[in-house]
Amino acid sequence: MQQTLIRLKDQELAVCLSLSRLQRLRLPRRVLIIASRAGDGVLWYALMVGLLLVQGLPATTAVVRMAVSGAFAALLYMVIKRRMQRPRPCEAEPRLRSAAPALDEYSFPSGHTLQAVLFSTLAIAHYPGLAPWLLPVVALIAASRVVLGLHYPSDVVVGGVLGGLLALASLALPFDWLVAGIAGPGLGTGL
Repeated sequence: MQQTLIRLKDQELAVCLSLSRLQRLRLPRRVLIIASRAGDGVLWYALMVGLLLVQGLPATTAVVRMAVSGAFAALLYMVIKRRMQRPRPCEAEPRLRSAAPALDEYSFPSGHTLQAVLFSTLAIAHYPGLAPWLLPVVALIAASRVVLGLHYPSDVVVGGVLGGLLALASLALPFDWLVAGIAGPGLGTGL
């Protein structure tokens, strides 16, 4: 995998340089910085709290599924990043400037994209009406990572694929038993 990433580097840097021109435009830059910061975790924590406030106890299974899956995903992508140790594009190319702070040292895979796909997929699986709201946000978060100079396109693609696979695995697991063990029988069933 590392050899493939090394071979892709020059092609991907050209894409990163081209897309980074959007940083010069005030509105797109501002929107993408906001999307990137929302993807730091605040959006997903707010979504879980919001589901509990709006839906009440029936949202418990969805929220527990999201929290447990999110914690597992964070551990997974940190392990992968430490193993791959791919420098960020803004570090590899002097003409690229990072328009937002990086939360960790390495680039591959994009944790923001992984978490965005994971959390949105799980939320939409439980509450399909959220799709029109969450899907554009996921796209903005993913795009922000490349435009802001923090990730290569392959980082974002692999992060999205991992997030989708983890969401599917999570949806296959019976979280009702975990919720019942934490909060009592009957809570969160039927989802």
